[in-house]
Amino acid sequence: MTNAPRFPLNAWYAAAWDVDIKRALFPRTIAGRHIVFYRKADGAVAALEDACWHRLVPLSRGRLDGDEVVCGYHGLAYNAQGRCTFMPSQETINPSACVRAYPVAERHRFVWVWPGDPALADPALIPDLHWNKDAEWAGDGGTIHVRCDYRLVLDNLMDLTHETYVHGSSIGNRAVAEAPFETTHGERTVTVTRWMTNIEPPPFWAAQLGKPGPVDRWQIIRFEQPCTIAIDVGVAPAGTGAPEGDRSQGVNGYVLNTITPETDGTCHYFWAFARNYRRDDQALTTQLREGVSSIFKEDEEILEQQQRAMAANPDRVFYNLNIDSGSMWARRLIDKAIAAETAPSRLQAAE
Repeated sequence: MTNAPRFPLNAWYAAAWDVDIKRALFPRTIAGRHIVFYRKADGAVAALEDACWHRLVPLSRGRLDGDEVVCGYHGLAYNAQGRCTFMPSQETINPSACVRAYPVAERHRFVWVWPGDPALADPALIPDLHWNKDAEWAGDGGTIHVRCDYRLVLDNLMDLTHETYVHGSSIGNRAVAEAPFETTHGERTVTVTRWMTNIEPPPFWAAQLGKPGPVDRWQIIRFEQPCTIAIDVGVAPAGTGAPEGDRSQGVNGYVLNTITPETDGTCHYFWAFARNYRRDDQALTTQLREGVSSIFKEDEEILEQQQRAMAANPDRVFYNLNIDSGSMWARRLIDKAIAAETAPSRLQAAE
């Protein structure tokens, strides 16, 4: 087994939904880093290394005092910048007493954290999931803790032919596995485009469209390095112009996914489904959230079984088909980002 890193650190990762971070200590492991989050009195989010400078006890076992975190073991206090402001039984504070503070940002209903070099934490690099907080779209989502390598979730989302076999009772039918597709890529993105014309809609989409007859269906999967995937999905009555750009007769949704590695074998999977129809129908929003959650539960079971099989067969390798082109390019971009971070250390080791 290789000890090479499996995820880049110089990247924005979703740490939580914005509503999950309150005036309380919220611990989470992100890319192998133990971090504690909390909201300050002004509403801004702070993120500190979850280990006291003194004896490494998790700060998340302590408490908030104003905007400072007080260790629950000996009472050392740290401000939002990670600097120790109080030590018990002494007036002089050791100048080295600090914990790491991580760059954080709020966007698209998520709290994002940058676990790598803080000097490189450019908010412009936060992945685009704007549909999750856009007046023209309505939706909701959730979080799944999956016991698998985060890249397996990416593989699953970049190749949707599995819908035919894993989700046949809801969103899948044979057209997904049989339709041609096109894969393109850039410096940070990979796109897989699939159109299925004049087909019978699967149960989920037939219910959303509410019209009889065959449909033109689309799936446009866009990966953004290192681990965010937005999927443009929908159906329109066959022959009404959707493949040419006129989707006005159909229904359109976005499946929003950002996967945050926790450890080498576990990850946090943040997802949402946004739609541009019946936006004021809260009952539909709840119904869709629960329905999509059930679909993703089927994926979770498959992925965890796959991870267990990989652990039981460490010398086995993956074989790729044409349908894997999207995930192969996504992994190449991830590997490229990792290599860019690790190259300097390799050069130093050689010296």
